[in-house]
Amino acid sequence: MTAPGAPRFTIFLLSLAAFASAASMRVTDAMLPRLATQFGVGLAQAATVITVFAVAYGALQVAFGPLGDRFGKLRVISLACIGAAASTLACLLAPGYSTFVAARLVAGAFCGGVIPLSMAWLGDVVPYAERQPVLARFLLGQILGLGGGAAIGGIAAEHESWRWPFAVLALWLLAMAMLLLPASRRDPVTHRAPGGNFAKGLLQVLHLRWARVVVATVFSEGLVVFGALAFVPTHLHAARGFTLSHAGLAMLLFAAGGVIFALLAGPVLRRLGEVGLAATGTALIAAGFVLIAWTPYAAVAPAGCLVAGLGFYMLHNTLQANGTQMAPQRRGAGMALFASLYFTGQAIGVAIAGEVAERWAPGAVIGGAAIAVLPIGFNFARLRRRHPAAN
Repeated sequence: MTAPGAPRFTIFLLSLAAFASAASMRVTDAMLPRLATQFGVGLAQAATVITVFAVAYGALQVAFGPLGDRFGKLRVISLACIGAAASTLACLLAPGYSTFVAARLVAGAFCGGVIPLSMAWLGDVVPYAERQPVLARFLLGQILGLGGGAAIGGIAAEHESWRWPFAVLALWLLAMAMLLLPASRRDPVTHRAPGGNFAKGLLQVLHLRWARVVVATVFSEGLVVFGALAFVPTHLHAARGFTLSHAGLAMLLFAAGGVIFALLAGPVLRRLGEVGLAATGTALIAAGFVLIAWTPYAAVAPAGCLVAGLGFYMLHNTLQANGTQMAPQRRGAGMALFASLYFTGQAIGVAIAGEVAERWAPGAVIGGAAIAVLPIGFNFARLRRRHPAAN
């Protein structure tokens, strides 16, 4: 059932929790050169800390989706925040590379219960006609977390006490859990979603042609865009001469592009429609990556982060809105599948990008992504034009 309205304070808390989840994911991006030195491993092996987080994040959706449908999405989000806080604290205390990687894997598993279930809950309580701008405002937390995580990771990487961001994130996640638990008791949609066999629910989602289009697109988007994005700070440091802290701060411009879109989502959506948003966003991602990888002026490269960030959130927000509606009666299962394939794509993309970056250069990864993203986004826009059912 759809509740008459989504409590604004609950959405605000979910956005703050999304910030911590996204920051946890990206905090090690700008740390990669430091991690390679600190633990005596190569760049590709250091990137394992990103890969295992994304793999666990995506894989655990098969658990969080049905748990959210059965026990209430807000309650499961609260408990996931507690688990994420404990495992993030373990990253702070890990004595060596193997234990650090293991802690990142567990942190990724629990962080996976925050953003996808939050979007599924918003799908329960916000009518589709109003949902995309609401999702955009909620995702301000995720947007700022992606940029902020990379920024604080870069700043920390240049100091002896480089692990302090994990203490901050652990406390943040714990605070979110304590604030969301009372809200979960007032959740208007707790226990109202259907239960049943989760595998059957996934098969029901995959039986829908449009659902297959959406999840295949988001898998490809995660593989190409985030495979490249993970190596933008390293590229700015190695090829453009930025310090690690400045390279991490440049990622705030990627987040700033998302903030611009979130603030203008309503009028932009009315002007361009979903098809125009997807196509324009794809073109901007490609243009931004071209600037980052190939502009002859180092000072201009960070502007590419702003352009790519704006484009990414135009495309991804459109995919998210379609993801929440592709299987309304199985929204938990649908969003679990959406998120699982999205982050599986990221994990595979980072693994491939790590090998390419070590063999050639991070710039080759980013330039290749500028080309590869075009057929992904343009094809989705073309298919969305032919699919009016989500309107």
